[in-house]
Amino acid sequence: SYGHIRDLDKGSKGVDIKNAFQPNYVVSPEKTKVVKELKEWAAKVEEVWLATDEDREGEAISWHLCEVLGLDPKLIKRIVFHEITKPAIQKAVQSPRNVDLNLVNAQQARRVLDRLVGFELSEILWRKIRNKLSAGRVQSVAVKLVVDREREIKEFNQTDYFRVDAVFTTGNGKQQSVRAVLNHKFSKDREAEDFLEQCKGSIFRVEKVEVKPVKRYPSPPFTTSTLQQEASRKLGFGVNRTMSAAQKLYEAGWITYMRTDSTNLSDTAIAAMAKEIENLFGQNYVNTRQYKTKSASAQEAHEAIRPTYMDVRSAGDDTDQQKLYELIWKRAMASQMAPASLEKTQVDISISKVGDKLFVAVGEVLLFDGFLKLYIESSDDEDEEQANILPPLKVADILSYQKITAVQKYNRPPARYTEASLVKKLEELGIGRPSTYAPTISKIMEANRGYVV
Repeated sequence: SYGHIRDLDKGSKGVDIKNAFQPNYVVSPEKTKVVKELKEWAAKVEEVWLATDEDREGEAISWHLCEVLGLDPKLIKRIVFHEITKPAIQKAVQSPRNVDLNLVNAQQARRVLDRLVGFELSEILWRKIRNKLSAGRVQSVAVKLVVDREREIKEFNQTDYFRVDAVFTTGNGKQQSVRAVLNHKFSKDREAEDFLEQCKGSIFRVEKVEVKPVKRYPSPPFTTSTLQQEASRKLGFGVNRTMSAAQKLYEAGWITYMRTDSTNLSDTAIAAMAKEIENLFGQNYVNTRQYKTKSASAQEAHEAIRPTYMDVRSAGDDTDQQKLYELIWKRAMASQMAPASLEKTQVDISISKVGDKLFVAVGEVLLFDGFLKLYIESSDDEDEEQANILPPLKVADILSYQKITAVQKYNRPPARYTEASLVKKLEELGIGRPSTYAPTISKIMEANRGYVV
């Protein structure tokens, strides 16, 4: 059927508000040929099986097909699978079910709501702004988030401060450098200069060395939204480009279904990952776990996005697909690997002529890399300090300074949304579904609308 074959009639005829919001569906003009062919086929065969996607939209497409082809949804065989692989499809064929009318009604209610909200708001837009614009339950909220952020940026008051950085050297045998930051920011340049003057004649002494073990755990495997965010940060892909590559990987049988908000993995998948991790890195890198899905509205029957065959390191017909597949493979594998063990060290350095302030040096040593051997998650914050490795230091060591600088910094307004960070915000607020993120964002960014540039 190539997606939906029917939609609500245009205009106020689509939903009969006076008659319990009865929807009125018509076959979409571009689907008349497909529907005609399907009707001819349905008449020729003994039975029809429905194998549309396994989410709400897929269930609705199956029901619409029943309606148009004159099939009984209570008798028809409906099969679902998360991945297009031989075992998954054989298993589905062995356990067909009927069309789930509760899921269909959930989708219909959503579609009717879309239409009511969209039409009411769009008419106001046409009257007040210009024709051909549209509004909607999800896209209008997405536009509002962008507008609110822009207002925050416009109203932002920039202030400056001075941050003091130091590079010290150890006095023992072979000199090693230690980078540290002052635990105080100065608001005036005069104060920062006075402080630097006092440093010139000061003695710098190690007052405290604190070493504590830290474990770092891998992120869960991808959902639609985390895949869009990470592909944006790591590969520079827009949400549409990500979803288009993911769709092709799914259709070719390389990954599981790409529209999901669940971080679940099947037991067979976890076992296959454990086996592959042990083959590649050894038993001590294996640490299987099941992740709980955070979102309350998530459809738990679904799985996270993962490779269908764990031993396939690369897949895809073009570079976009190959890069995305590698990202999905690494993220899924890392989710079943051992945590990384680190040792975090914090050193407090006193300044003899300035009693109330300290330089603080932070360093970390990686004891066991665990999942970091394979995958490091990216962050939207470019400010995150990279921790350095510190030379061995003990209390009462005296350090000499190579240089101490005070640098003027400005606090920054909140950043504008990227496509990926807007998806993240929508998901946090529970707006839209995995299937709507990409189309919503493309829609509000269409050039002829002028909503979001």
